[in-house]
Amino acid sequence: MSQARTIQIFLPDGNARSIRIADITSRTVQAIQIPRNKLKDGNMRAEIKNVGVYFLFGEESEEAKPSAYIGEAENCYDRLNQHNKDTKKDFWRTAVVFTSKTSSFTKAHGKYLEWFCVNAAREVDRYKIDQITPSKPFVSESMEADLLDNLDAIRILLSTLGFPILETIQKPKSDKDVLHCKRKEYYAEGEYIDDGFVVFKGSKAKTTESAAANSWIRNLRKRLIDSGVLKMEGNFLVFQSDYVFDSPSAAAGAIFGIHANGWTEWKNKDGKTLDELKRK
Repeated sequence: MSQARTIQIFLPDGNARSIRIADITSRTVQAIQIPRNKLKDGNMRAEIKNVGVYFLFGEESEEAKPSAYIGEAENCYDRLNQHNKDTKKDFWRTAVVFTSKTSSFTKAHGKYLEWFCVNAAREVDRYKIDQITPSKPFVSESMEADLLDNLDAIRILLSTLGFPILETIQKPKSDKDVLHCKRKEYYAEGEYIDDGFVVFKGSKAKTTESAAANSWIRNLRKRLIDSGVLKMEGNFLVFQSDYVFDSPSAAAGAIFGIHANGWTEWKNKDGKTLDELKRK
């Protein structure tokens, strides 16, 4: 069971959609979230003008997954300004910077955090990470132990701010928690989670949309195919990775190629629908 924690979020200008500073009260790492349009206002925050690791988040219209870029800098504010002017990284709309509340991070800390986060984000595979993987820097054993503790705080704070880029999706150990949906030979497994509905890697979807499929279903499946989430294998489109949909119905629609009620399509091994399990 996860440990209970207390997280503080400070709103410098009182606007919940503007700059936000978050920290776990028992940890020394802090997160500063800055919307891209408020980047100039970040010049007033000393927290961001320090050594740290940063994440750029946004979406690209043709991609099924949100996009992210991870970097490190000795002065994170200056680096964000550089990215703001870089047309090659124009996808991002918000940045989340992690620095030390005690100003104890060094360049070596930043490089290790960057290396770890890039690799972890690729392994989790919730976001599109389009960048060269940095090499692992040398750090002492004691420094690495401290950084792993900081990384746990970074993971939690990112999720709290709405970016579960480091949150692993694990298939339930018990079959009773796995849900399935099936029509003819199309079979998929998934789970209803905090973020939405995850369809597990290896699930099989229909190769073409039904004639009655609406444009939303067609566009969703096109993005999944173009992004490599769905790939043709024999007579099926097969999920190449776990994928989180906004709702059970979106997941079922993507699998069957037509609008479907996910609350009744997804069932457990005993035949109980998701609707019976969660809403009755």
